[in-house]
Amino acid sequence: TGASASQGGSPNAGGLVPRTGGAVPDNSTVSGQAASVAAKVDPGVVDVNTVLFAGGNAAGTGMILNSSGEILTNNHVVAGSSSIKATVVSTGRTYNATLVGTDAAHDVAVIQLQGASGLKTIPLGDSSTLTLGQAVVALGNALGAGGTPSVVEGTIQALDQTITAGDASGGTSEQLSGLIQTNAPLQPGDSGGPLATQEGKVIGMDTAASSSYRFRAASGASFAIPINAALSIAKQMEAGQASGTIHLGQSGFLGVEVDQGSTGGAIVVGVQPGTPAAGAGLAAGDVVTTVDGASVASGAALTSLLGGHHPGDKVSVRWTDGSGQSHTATVTLTTGPVQ
Repeated sequence: TGASASQGGSPNAGGLVPRTGGAVPDNSTVSGQAASVAAKVDPGVVDVNTVLFAGGNAAGTGMILNSSGEILTNNHVVAGSSSIKATVVSTGRTYNATLVGTDAAHDVAVIQLQGASGLKTIPLGDSSTLTLGQAVVALGNALGAGGTPSVVEGTIQALDQTITAGDASGGTSEQLSGLIQTNAPLQPGDSGGPLATQEGKVIGMDTAASSSYRFRAASGASFAIPINAALSIAKQMEAGQASGTIHLGQSGFLGVEVDQGSTGGAIVVGVQPGTPAAGAGLAAGDVVTTVDGASVASGAALTSLLGGHHPGDKVSVRWTDGSGQSHTATVTLTTGPVQ
């Protein structure tokens, strides 16, 4: 789930490179037209590499929105991460990145490269003009190989599609709508990368390689978020406009793993050592009932409540232990995984 309340960072669903299956596409086999598209688009592409809060690493793709290093990518590319780096593929320079905002419901995130300037941006198109059968080229960090982005070709098969996309562990899923469906064979690691027209204009952000799991080696349908929709969300993040789905900056972290389906409170199934929850004495089997006086009706409600807080925020947490005794503690939230 990636939410601060629920876990310490499951394998993120965007670029985590699978251990089996798939091969990085051979760019030498693409058409001259696709190679021309890549030449126009590649300078605005970055490889996104994360360290996961729960351990391990993941890789995905991002697109440069401005010369100072704002990067558009999928939320699931950075979800569960404790640190983010991005490498500009045209220069090979790697930057530390911070989180501008995330929107898990629409699978959009914006990160900011630290100390970047003079970067080349992605050539943007208009996704409202797309037609069925239109030829497209998808580029990305296939299988986390890094370096020159992989290039695959296809055509638009359908528009305004809705899918349920989940992560490799099956621990979380989200319904995404309004998507572009193509037959361009995406690979894990391509998530967050550009989908472009034959004129070299980016009209989508690669998101899923099948209708059920982002992580499977591509076969059949692939999906992309229309660039107009992604940019609309990105602009809200850049303007500092939070919403019901847009979270700005890093989330505050309590350090409990909860049963997301629990009702009548949030049932704690695990507490991570060294976290505010552990310091307050929370333990598996406890039930969190309020946060800052707001009733916690379920595990999902706790995730949502804490998602509105940032590291350093002080919150009052009330819970009931296994014997039915009530406890209250004020804790200072720390920095946890990206949601």
